[in-house]
Amino acid sequence: MSAQDIPSHSDILIIGGGPAGSYAASVLAREDHQVTVLERDHFPRYHIGESMLPSCRPFMRFIGVEQKVIDFGFCVKVGAALKFDHNKREGYTDFIKEHPGNAAWNVTRADFDDLLLKHAAENGAKVFEGTGVTSISFSAENPEQPVSVDWKSDTGVTGTTTFKYLIDASGRNGLMSTRYLKNRKFNKALRNVAYWGYWTGQDMYAPGTHRENATWLESLTDETGWGWFIPLAGKVSVGVVMKEDFSKEKKAAAGLKGPEGNAKHYFNQLKFVPGVQKLLNKATFQGEVMSAGDYSYSAPVHSGPNFRIIGDAGAFIDPFFSSGVHLAFNGGLTAASSISAAIRGECTEEEAGRFHTERVGTSYTRYMMVVLAAYRQLTSQNEPVLSDVDEDNYDRAFEFIKPVIQGTADTDPTITEERLQATLDFCEHAMAVTDPEMYEEVSKRIDPKYMANDGPVLSIEEAREIANGDEEVEMVLRRIQGRKAVESLYWEPNFRGEKFAGLSIRMERGNLGLNRVYATPVAA
Repeated sequence: MSAQDIPSHSDILIIGGGPAGSYAASVLAREDHQVTVLERDHFPRYHIGESMLPSCRPFMRFIGVEQKVIDFGFCVKVGAALKFDHNKREGYTDFIKEHPGNAAWNVTRADFDDLLLKHAAENGAKVFEGTGVTSISFSAENPEQPVSVDWKSDTGVTGTTTFKYLIDASGRNGLMSTRYLKNRKFNKALRNVAYWGYWTGQDMYAPGTHRENATWLESLTDETGWGWFIPLAGKVSVGVVMKEDFSKEKKAAAGLKGPEGNAKHYFNQLKFVPGVQKLLNKATFQGEVMSAGDYSYSAPVHSGPNFRIIGDAGAFIDPFFSSGVHLAFNGGLTAASSISAAIRGECTEEEAGRFHTERVGTSYTRYMMVVLAAYRQLTSQNEPVLSDVDEDNYDRAFEFIKPVIQGTADTDPTITEERLQATLDFCEHAMAVTDPEMYEEVSKRIDPKYMANDGPVLSIEEAREIANGDEEVEMVLRRIQGRKAVESLYWEPNFRGEKFAGLSIRMERGNLGLNRVYATPVAA
């Protein structure tokens, strides 16, 4: 479609055609809603973030695109090996051991994203590429409610489109969060920088076994970051992620500057991932070394009156556990179901927006907890953060955190509340080691309301202020706050059926929306 065909009004307008935007577009179009997608680039276009989780399959199955992905011929991902400690053997998260059809894929994002966007158009969404949104206008009656966008195509055509609902899937630019709400916050603990490139002629991990050609992740031996080895069709993606400060120090010490310095820096860091080096023993580097600030960020809200924020537009954690596409699909579905419910009158728009923010925020929090626990181990390899002292690997740790790192915490109805809570408890313990005695002592030193599960939710700054320099108090308070993000979950076999704001997703084509969930009466 050309820019001249962009409608002056659309029931639902989506900014961005990446995985989050195209998924939301497909879901809503299949519900017969009028959907318009404005995408700044022309697809296919290059994008990093190539490794996927098995949980993406039920998302794709719901919109009828799973078989297209299977047929395309992407590299099958049977699992992932993770080498945290070079004094121990690697841990492994197995995607296919219990379910042979549960494999994921490592994809070339240019092809994958193009496939998803075309699928949205085939399902009835009006997709316009090469058209960027230049500004968003808000209602005079309600300054928080967006009502129209101004756009410009790369052929010079300009225009304005009004809408009933806006979905911001604009990626890291995050128009709503950065330009209008101005509420994006960066996680200083994950302020990293990534360097990567592509190789051919590489070896594969565990040939001849059920782990053959799995993804390989490995900590740098100097504890400054980690490296990835992601097999793709005909090549392999190899990258290094480091704390930004460490990267700057290393580059300065080596006298490296500019793009040429980045390339030398990249090859220097590969010396610290011997497992990756071994797999690249006979390989040839192709193309150029690329780099990007790999900064983790989030926002306190992902919705407002008649708008939703999804994917990287709202939050980005870290590539370590390949959560990007999963969280994009999750946000797309949640936005679509909440908008559909509001349009059908199943709940108020305020309730629908609150459901979206709480559900997206909870999924983000789960992954954040696991990533922070993993980084603590990566940068403290001699400490038993994710294993007992007498263990020689991290298989026990991965059994605990598997529901999160495979994405099943959001999609598998057989994962019980207790099972997920054990995962989260384990990760919390890895990040902040507390015990009952510490809780008891801390409870004597502060107001009991701060210890109660139904007490006020505290920000990090508030917890630090209450602690007033008492490290144990701050540790306990932060752990309690982490639990509050994931407790009171409601489980039933319908996309986990989690309850947020008294609502849960009804995942039925033609009847997508939200169900009210009422508490079960307690017998007298």
